[in-house]
Amino acid sequence: MHGPPLVGWLLVALCTATGAYCLVSTRAGAAGERRAAAGDALMGLGMAAMAVPAAALDTRPWGQGLLALVFAGAGVRTLMAARRQPEAHHMHHAVGAFAMVYMALAMAGSPAAVHAGHAAAAREPAGVPLLTGVLLAYFAVYVVRGAAGMVPAAAAPGGEAAWQGRGRRGRPELTHACRLSMGIGMLTMLLTM
Repeated sequence: MHGPPLVGWLLVALCTATGAYCLVSTRAGAAGERRAAAGDALMGLGMAAMAVPAAALDTRPWGQGLLALVFAGAGVRTLMAARRQPEAHHMHHAVGAFAMVYMALAMAGSPAAVHAGHAAAAREPAGVPLLTGVLLAYFAVYVVRGAAGMVPAAAAPGGEAAWQGRGRRGRPELTHACRLSMGIGMLTMLLTM
């Protein structure tokens, strides 16, 4: 990542914790829940790898390309799953995977990637501004809707009873919080490109 190192390390910590929780969640639940948890774990851990500050880990020339290939494969696999079982989370995972491909390719070709030590080059934006703006808008709406969706469920009468028995290990609020934190992480990564 080419933003401030502190932001990068905070994103690494957040995304690693989120990815680890999702990885642990792949052990329980129905098959669909385990697949969704695996997709979330891949996104969280991939975001953590991508958020490592460029000054700490110079992965040129292979690192960004490898991440782009991994996320392209994950995106194609998610689209194929969406054809079999059209669910909203499949499309969100596909958008997230292709956003990661876009960010990896944009960061690989940016002047900041070529001259990671130069402060002036690090200020030049990477990627296509219009596409970055569309992705920012998508993830901003996702985060706002996700945050708004979490508040009424906890405040509603009998809200806790309504949550029981659904989601990963009966704790869907943690699943929603993890997805919300990954959405916030995507927003941050797009802003620091």
